[in-house]
Amino acid sequence: MAILNFLRRHSRARRDGAGQPDSGVEIRVLPPEERQPALDLALRVFMEFNAPEYTQEGVESFRSTLTDRVYLRMLKTYGAFENGTLAGMLATRDSGSHIALFFVDGRYHRRGIGRRLFEAALRENRRKAMTVNASSYALEFYRRLGFVPADTQQLTDGITYTPMILRPGASGRNDA
Repeated sequence: MAILNFLRRHSRARRDGAGQPDSGVEIRVLPPEERQPALDLALRVFMEFNAPEYTQEGVESFRSTLTDRVYLRMLKTYGAFENGTLAGMLATRDSGSHIALFFVDGRYHRRGIGRRLFEAALRENRRKAMTVNASSYALEFYRRLGFVPADTQQLTDGITYTPMILRPGASGRNDA
């Protein structure tokens, strides 16, 4: 809760390009029958923003994750909808303590949708710390959320990532 209180105190009001608040955004947990569009969005955004930095092995590894039924059943998936249109998704595992997938459609970047997805997941996190394996594209976003590197950049199955962690006090901020 300390992290959530910190975010509430320090988050700026987000606005879209036209200066309108993102009040039309709904964040909710997706039931299994609604997950496929979120996975499709994840693949589209990955291909646009992440895949150009990855080898073919990394791209295929990511694609296979999105079709691994056993793995996908372990995830709790959140969707962000703007006026009924899926704008972003976030999936956690390990009782909400690890962000497994986190993607926002490029047309909706910088509107606060990612932060709102994160805050929804954080509220339901059963543990104090939260981890993520951040792509180089998302490193600064995670830093703005308060994550810090937990290790150096890694390469697994063609996927490059930096393990990061968020816990009260880890970022050097006053999370109380």
